[in-house]
Amino acid sequence: MTDVSRRGHLMSAMNWMGCLSLLLFWLPVVGPLIAGLVGGHKAGDIRTALLAVFVPAVGLGILIGVGVGWLTHLAIWGLIAGLGGLVIGVLNIGPLLLGAIAGGAAAEFHHRLRE
Repeated sequence: MTDVSRRGHLMSAMNWMGCLSLLLFWLPVVGPLIAGLVGGHKAGDIRTALLAVFVPAVGLGILIGVGVGWLTHLAIWGLIAGLGGLVIGVLNIGPLLLGAIAGGAAAEFHHRLRE
């Protein structure tokens, strides 16, 4: 196996984090923490795990801003709604972020042991 095939990928980590967050929504803190752990391990390292946490939040803020701006035909309302969506997205990722850091660190440690 090459080093690239052993390491995780950003899209895989984002998919795992998103799906597990939706499935474990009924566990207030533990659900996002588990999703972050699994997604961080799938990411393969801490840097990719952090990207997998923050890219969907920023993307959601941009999509909300574009959608509201398009529906109201006023860019300022789209900007305000987009920033609000971004803030809500960032506020909800606390346990997910902690889990992603722990999972990414565990994956890096695991890869170093195998080398």
